[in-house]
Amino acid sequence: MARNATNRLLQKAKKLKKDEFYTQLSDIERELVYYKKHFRNKVVYCNTDDPRVSNFYRYFALNFKELGLKKVIASCYRGQKRDLFNQDEFERGFYYEYTGRDEEKIIPSLDDVKFFKGDGDFRSAESIKLLKQSDIVVTNPPFSLFREFIAQLIKYDKKFLVIANINAITYKEIFKLIKDNKIWLGINFGRGISGFIVPEHYELYGTEARIDSSGKRIISPNNALWLTNLDNYKRHEDIVLTKKYYGNEKDYPKYDNYDAINVDKTKDIPLDYDGYMGVPITFLHKYNPDQFEIVKFRKGNDGKDLSINGKCPYFRILIKNKRIQTETVKSAKK
Repeated sequence: MARNATNRLLQKAKKLKKDEFYTQLSDIERELVYYKKHFRNKVVYCNTDDPRVSNFYRYFALNFKELGLKKVIASCYRGQKRDLFNQDEFERGFYYEYTGRDEEKIIPSLDDVKFFKGDGDFRSAESIKLLKQSDIVVTNPPFSLFREFIAQLIKYDKKFLVIANINAITYKEIFKLIKDNKIWLGINFGRGISGFIVPEHYELYGTEARIDSSGKRIISPNNALWLTNLDNYKRHEDIVLTKKYYGNEKDYPKYDNYDAINVDKTKDIPLDYDGYMGVPITFLHKYNPDQFEIVKFRKGNDGKDLSINGKCPYFRILIKNKRIQTETVKSAKK
């Protein structure tokens, strides 16, 4: 019930373009610890963040010297709020650049920021100018504009680490980038991201929704993930395979419209099958491109969703084991 409720909240946000899901500093710290080596002498751009209140900007400003950063930039769309409770409308967007000098404020006030001529949208020429000056983008992009956001980063060949809803990896544009090994999932996933701060007017759906000790309203969809093109240790770890296909064929039915077996859980991928396999999308969190090849997503040879006896399981990714040896399969068949 909780998952359905929070999914409805995110779908409603997409439909109404309500994108005010603010990332908690604790979740940012929990993920960024795995990428510190990537930031030395780099310019970080948080391009959907009010520098006065953004936890993304706050993380980089407070850890500026430890990370060895050259600069951190945060920019804000004109319609963003001063905080989660009080609207602070401006005609123009604004930004702040922090370079670690003693005379600079770590957390700026409105008097310290620079105003754009325009609205500060990440797609605007002024924001793109700052993007071109940066090395890595780190933020929680607008849910309703996620495709455009990633497309822009790819166009300008930028490194990035961003938060997304798990459904984003089912978008054909995003999935193709994952399949081509141009982007991948980060470390924390699902319940590894503890929740998002939302404004007063958002309904608190789900049993895990709460108001914390400081009065912040938090929802926990448990279906968010980090998406990145910064290397991390997890994508080089093999999935340990312990199950066997031969002798247990009934546990791995074949699809009606593709020559592949269905695997309901990543931990059940058989070690002795050298053909195509359909696995759940959560497989991507453990995916090692050296161990498996991603073949395609969701559809069979007839262009329809993969089905078993006329029924379609939830979205499946078709994969193939790159390392399986012919002798292993022959031995298993005996």
